[in-house]
Amino acid sequence: MPSVVGLLEQHELAARRRVDGLREEADRIQAELAVAEQEWSEWMIARERVGAVLSAPGGDSAGVVATDVPEGVVTGAEVEASAPLVVKARSQVPMWREGLAGTALSVDYQRILASIEDRVRLGQGPLTCQEMATAFGLDVVPAKVEGLRSKAKRLVARGWLAEPAPGRFTLARGVSGPGGGS
Repeated sequence: MPSVVGLLEQHELAARRRVDGLREEADRIQAELAVAEQEWSEWMIARERVGAVLSAPGGDSAGVVATDVPEGVVTGAEVEASAPLVVKARSQVPMWREGLAGTALSVDYQRILASIEDRVRLGQGPLTCQEMATAFGLDVVPAKVEGLRSKAKRLVARGWLAEPAPGRFTLARGVSGPGGGS
């Protein structure tokens, strides 16, 4: 028959192992909880920013739902008060329509329109992306040229430019460059 002290030591060892295992699990859960709370906070901030953009003049706030914010969570209003808004203004390319000026585009897209407008004004025909890269003082390497091609294709898709031949871009009918002249 085992001694009483030996049995107590075995039970104590088992209890200590169980406590250690539970502490490790609690630490893992705490770490997972911290990550989940951070992600949740970021999504709440994103939702509030979208709500603020949609409720701004000219926005569509239908469908924005106000919810209670739990205590201790940083809200979009607090973020706006503490740091400048990170969203880049006019970074999207709007669909072209009659009367929409080239100034509605971001600076990079305006540069593309201006270079093509100059080309049209001089009667030199469509512009390639390699020629654009050279005109902008960029290295004519695939990464730079493809970046310009991507922007030019986006302008074609939104109706600002036309692509009469593959890789050659000109202003679409009715479009004037960022200066508004033509």
